[in-house]
Order: sequence, then C-alpha cells, then structure tokens
Amino acid sequence: MAMNKNTVLGWATLVMILMGILLIGLAVFKYDEIAGYGFGAVGLGFFANAWVFNALKGRV
Repeated sequence: MAMNKNTVLGWATLVMILMGILLIGLAVFKYDEIAGYGFGAVGLGFFANAWVFNALKGRV
C-alpha cells in the first residue's frame, strides 16, 4: 500500500477524530469536576485539527 500525502492526511484525520471522541468521553463520563472542562476543550481542539486535515486532502 503506497502512502501518499492524501492517505497520510486521511489516517491523521481518523486518528484525531478517535482521540477527540476519547477525550470528550473522558470529560463527560469520568471527570465531572473542573478537569472535565479541560479534557472537553482539548477534545474539541482535536476535532478542529481533524477538520483542517480533512480540508487539506487533495490540496497538498
């Protein structure tokens, strides 16, 4: 399987989406105190980065 730039961006997008879901899940289900806000914010940041990587596919 040849890994070109679009394939790498696709895999990076998938990994970042999964990590964002994991962090938001930790914020919702495990940390109900102040730390949960941090986990949720970082999870949303991962979603934002994944969105940018997805937008870059085909343009790089």
